[in-house]
Parts: sequence; C-alpha cells; structure tokens
Amino acid sequence: QVQLVESGGGLVQAGGSLRLSCAASGGSFSIYSMGWFRQAPGKEREFVAAVKWSGSTTSYADSVKGRFTISRDNFRSTVYLQMDSLEPEDTAVYYCGRSRIWRPFDRAAYDYWGQGTQVTVSS
Repeated sequence: QVQLVESGGGLVQAGGSLRLSCAASGGSFSIYSMGWFRQAPGKEREFVAAVKWSGSTTSYADSVKGRFTISRDNFRSTVYLQMDSLEPEDTAVYYCGRSRIWRPFDRAAYDYWGQGTQVTVSS
C-alpha cells in the first residue's frame, strides 16, 4: 500500500523559509516523478513544483521560480520542497503526489497523494 506523508509545514513570517518533506512508502519510489501542489481556501489545487525520477529534471510554477527548490533523496524515498522568501500568497495546504509519467502540471497524472501540510505566511 502506497503512502505519502508530508511534514514541515507551519507558521512563518513573510520573507522566512520552510522546508517541506514528503516520505513515501509501499512502492518503488525511485521510478516515479514526484510533485508538490497547493490549495488555498476557496481555490483549486495548483501546481507548485515537480522532479523527475532521477532528480535531474525539475519544473516550477512561475509564481515560485527562484524562491522554491524541489529535490529528492531516492535512498530515503523522500522528496523535499525548500521554500525561501515566503509571501502571504504562499499560504495554503501543500500536498505531494506521485506520478508514473512526466506531466508535472497535470493533477490527473498523479495517482497517489499525501494528506497535506498547512503552510501559513503572515505579513
């Protein structure tokens, strides 16, 4: 049974940093692309960042380019999202997902999701 468990969320002031982690179990982590999405109250879940199975290819939403960095550790079956220069607009629940194919922006391409972790950025 595949499980994805996010952690690392919290409350931070604007300009601060957080690092999210997503630990995977129950599957062959290293063969899947992994992505981070977020959902703010009253809004659709939106793409944030994704990384291919090898870690050599990444993709970012324009809104987070230059501020967020996605990485993965296949030995630990974990994907990370380093978030710097946080803004109040980054406030949302952040979800990680697993995908067999490289269509990073497409929610339908992800077959498993974690339960989410709350990130709140105060102004």
